[in-house]
Amino acid sequence: MSDSNPVFIPGPTNLPESVRRAIDLPTIDHRSPAFAEAMPKLFAGLRSIFATTSPHIFVFPSTGTGGWEATIANTLSQGDKVLACRHGVFSDKWIRMCEAFGLIVDVIECDWRGPADPALIEAALRADQNQSIKAVLATHNETATGVRSDLKAIREAIDRAGHNALFFVDGVSSIASMDFQMDAWGIDAAVTGSQKGFMMPAGLAIVAVSEKAIDAGKTATLPRFFFDFKQMGQMTHQGGFPYTPPMQLLAGLQHSIDLLLTEGLDAVFSRHFKMGEGVRQAVSAWNLSLCCEDLQYASDTVTTIMVPEGFNADRLVEHAYSRYGMSFGAGLGKLAGQAFRIGHLGMLSEAQALSGLAVIEMAMRDLDYPIVSGSGVAAAEEWYRSALNMDAVRPVITAATCEDVA
Repeated sequence: MSDSNPVFIPGPTNLPESVRRAIDLPTIDHRSPAFAEAMPKLFAGLRSIFATTSPHIFVFPSTGTGGWEATIANTLSQGDKVLACRHGVFSDKWIRMCEAFGLIVDVIECDWRGPADPALIEAALRADQNQSIKAVLATHNETATGVRSDLKAIREAIDRAGHNALFFVDGVSSIASMDFQMDAWGIDAAVTGSQKGFMMPAGLAIVAVSEKAIDAGKTATLPRFFFDFKQMGQMTHQGGFPYTPPMQLLAGLQHSIDLLLTEGLDAVFSRHFKMGEGVRQAVSAWNLSLCCEDLQYASDTVTTIMVPEGFNADRLVEHAYSRYGMSFGAGLGKLAGQAFRIGHLGMLSEAQALSGLAVIEMAMRDLDYPIVSGSGVAAAEEWYRSALNMDAVRPVITAATCEDVA
């Protein structure tokens, strides 16, 4: 019966039933007028989600990794230099992709329990007197660690340094779940995928690009064909696709956008904060530690939890699945065996969140973790009750102070 349980991995997420129905379509002629007529609405909705007026939005049959590749392949040339902070598995993966494409990566090593450091980025850019750094790469929400970086602060660091580098952002586990402002934060390329905040199956990479990045692409020489912005942009502008599009996924994406915009993005962001803070309250009640050491950077889509010394987090995740039929995220990279992850993004209610906390609590008790039975669930219950009518988006509330909210 495990397929009836919600998943608590940080993507792919649980699918709303209405999204599943929207995807369940017969074959549609992708060269028909009906398809062409649907495209403008789809891209208008995506511009609202990304908070941009840019006409340059591309949807590829792929995942977020393909979106990373599309971004660098369309804007850079072999031998170009980029600057990136490494503070988790996914920021590291983007770095390794750049290196595979023959780019030179200046890597800033950051603490995995913290965000990308704007001060170190500014210092590196100030030292780049020849403006040889072509792009700054930032991972908004590091899915491995549950730490959110401050994109506005990074943009301000780039500006203070007086540097002309492009600003590229991995927003795979943040866009459509957490506050994201492409234009206001001066982002030149933003990447996400269908399987996170859009509450869809994996299969779509979505990339929004600024005019500055499009201009950079005019002299870029890295190879691209499937991920060619120019070809894709010309075809979608005409209401078509340069190759066979995933029609059912595009229909689901349109429905997901409708759901998000009908709820209202501020409400979506607030809901994710509420879900995430409830999980953080449970962790505090268990007397366990978050990977994220400074709660102002705690992710609202995934919480990474350190296990006590002498315990193996991988065994905990396996036990929760084999005994109770529920999936949680294992620790990745240097956190393997030391941490587990609870995803709380996309379609998730208080009732579902409490079921996940109850199951992982039972699994910890089965494995003799030093926790008090029911403590985490009770703490989350109290938070969800107190936060029921709270409308603010990410108010200044932490696990240490939320008991003051009534």
